[in-house]
Amino acid sequence: MKRTPGPGSDEADTGAQPERAARHREAPSKRGGLLGWLREIAIILAVSVVLSFLIKTFLFKAFYIPSESMVPTLEENDRIFVNLMVPRNFALERGDVVVFRDTKGWLPAVPEKPSNPLLEGLEFIGLLPDTSQQHLIKRVIGLPGDHVACCDDASGRITVNGEPLAEAYVNPAELPRPLPFDVTVPEGSIWVMGDNRNHSSDSRIHDGERRGSGFISLDDVEGKATVIAWPFTRLRILDSYPATFSSVPPAS
Repeated sequence: MKRTPGPGSDEADTGAQPERAARHREAPSKRGGLLGWLREIAIILAVSVVLSFLIKTFLFKAFYIPSESMVPTLEENDRIFVNLMVPRNFALERGDVVVFRDTKGWLPAVPEKPSNPLLEGLEFIGLLPDTSQQHLIKRVIGLPGDHVACCDDASGRITVNGEPLAEAYVNPAELPRPLPFDVTVPEGSIWVMGDNRNHSSDSRIHDGERRGSGFISLDDVEGKATVIAWPFTRLRILDSYPATFSSVPPAS
């Protein structure tokens, strides 16, 4: 006859011990503590820095707007994101807003300011917008080969390849002062103008000062401005106004 172990017998304990041992082995370990948490935070920060640097180097870069030359499209102190794949991988189009390096000496000399390694480092990896004074931002009006002139006899408008432009992006607060010019954009260059025409030192001004110095090399273009990211009240995608240029014939 089979005997059932009593509640106080050794046989009853023997059957329960393997089950308790298994539960003990499966219990989560609390090893690591503060050091493990700090290690995870450090890994997350390192990955974030690397991703930010890669994005800033190959995809998008943040810039700070220091002037009023693009009002009303861009206001002073706006922060924008620039698409670095244009014109690196995709062609520019008339109406695009572009950031370019000042290799023609358009900007006045900037006095040396105290170095701030922390801010410079954050700008370098892309966690802060670029506040350097060696970049400008304007709108593309003429592409390579385009004939750009001012002004048509009827209403003082800019013409591209003979087609007058209805420029809805120009600052409506002031009637642009006519500044006559007549140029053909060389191969590998663009003609750029600010939306705030009376307060923009752009291709018109610099070509008038020295013939040929108003053209911007495509090699100097950092990218196409796509988004106003800050302040949040101005968050928006920047318009290239394709309808403005839809009737412009190809460059001859």
